[in-house]
Amino acid sequence: MDMPMLTLGMFVFTLDTLPYQQLQRDMGWRLASNARVGRRAAYQYMGTDEETITLSGVLLPELTGGDMSLAMVKLMASQGKAWPLIEGTGMVYGWYAIEKLSEGRTEFFSDGKARRIDFTLTLKRVDDIGMLDAIGAITRSIMELVL
Repeated sequence: MDMPMLTLGMFVFTLDTLPYQQLQRDMGWRLASNARVGRRAAYQYMGTDEETITLSGVLLPELTGGDMSLAMVKLMASQGKAWPLIEGTGMVYGWYAIEKLSEGRTEFFSDGKARRIDFTLTLKRVDDIGMLDAIGAITRSIMELVL
């Protein structure tokens, strides 16, 4: 069994499911400006801004994940919920919702099934919840997927 690269809720990114080749993390901080006469604008730190993570990669269904892995991600996205995002090293990124999934299919078999699937998955950070709420949310999410 492959080591997990990353987990999003109960979905585990491995070399056999959705092996991404690039992880791009964009973070921002808000600075409000206040115009001043004869001087440069003054700035005030207002807190963190949006944070997104984009995973992109290539699936070769003969060797790696394919339609089933993408179907699981689509199912999670259609629920509109936030999921904990944890790297295989143990680093916790926070709670993320699936914002967008893009697929490109090329190099087809004679039956029309793609030999190559390029994908880009965009995740948006949505957490601002306490630890007890987080544990409860995880439990509810697991139960809803199972039942």
